[in-house]
Amino acid sequence: MSSLVTMTRRGFIKTAGIAAGYSVLSINLTRRAFASALNFVGLRQQSVYKTDAEVYKIRKSQDNPMVQKIYNHETGFLHEGPCGHMSHHLLHTHYEDRSARVNALKAKGYKLAL
Repeated sequence: MSSLVTMTRRGFIKTAGIAAGYSVLSINLTRRAFASALNFVGLRQQSVYKTDAEVYKIRKSQDNPMVQKIYNHETGFLHEGPCGHMSHHLLHTHYEDRSARVNALKAKGYKLAL
């Protein structure tokens, strides 16, 4: 029993008070740090949007004159429009599940860096 540390009631209250003080302070510091980080993110986001608006005159793809020329109903290559057969055939991608082939290569001992 001599190896155990005994604590008096006064010592316990003192330790509990210090622990409570640190927890309250850390919560407030954490709250302030979180608010500061959110403020920074908001300012950064505003500056990025402002710079984009100033630098890039064409911000939407449908406003790009080259895209409008391609989709022109009279002379454009994709004259059927954005949802036409040719634009769907040329511009849309198709998903192909290759996981079986990757697993087969791994089973043979190939090391793939994916």
